[in-house]
Amino acid sequence: MSEPLRFDYYYGVEAEQFSFYRVPRLLIKDERFKGLSSDAKLLYGLMLDRMSLSMKNGWLDDENRAYIIYTIENIREDLGCSKEKAVKVLAELDASKGIGLIEKIRRGLGKPDIIYVKNFVIQDEGRKEPFNADVSTEVGKTDFKRSEKPTSRGRENRLQQVGKPDFKRSGKWTSRSRRI
Repeated sequence: MSEPLRFDYYYGVEAEQFSFYRVPRLLIKDERFKGLSSDAKLLYGLMLDRMSLSMKNGWLDDENRAYIIYTIENIREDLGCSKEKAVKVLAELDASKGIGLIEKIRRGLGKPDIIYVKNFVIQDEGRKEPFNADVSTEVGKTDFKRSEKPTSRGRENRLQQVGKPDFKRSGKWTSRSRRI
């Protein structure tokens, strides 16, 4: 086996110099999407990225719905997989064979399919507003009023622990405590 590549660490704000693909947290955390493979979730994130490009290019149908064109060959290149795997992952997302996050429309005549990327936020039947996708399941409600009160680790205790230095009483400055 070959020797591993040597990578350097990020320093300061260097990590912000790159572009990132965004995979919605809801696809990872929500029980409704647990059956999707990681590749399907990544592909959906790639499709969402392409949606922004489609909007800039004005790729809208007669009903004002944005669409993308994403060939199997492009998916193979982006995911680094075989044609069979690309077809399988796309089928996981498809409305006719999979969960329904995308809908493919065949154009024929050797033209690539049009793909409608559907909104992953599902509305409950009895509610008018959509499900809140930004709520983190890892962090509960924070009571800011309560957290402003001093606690055992509060500012006052930290100041008492450090104390004020007595420069007049300390004759020699050493790294040792002034009691020694």
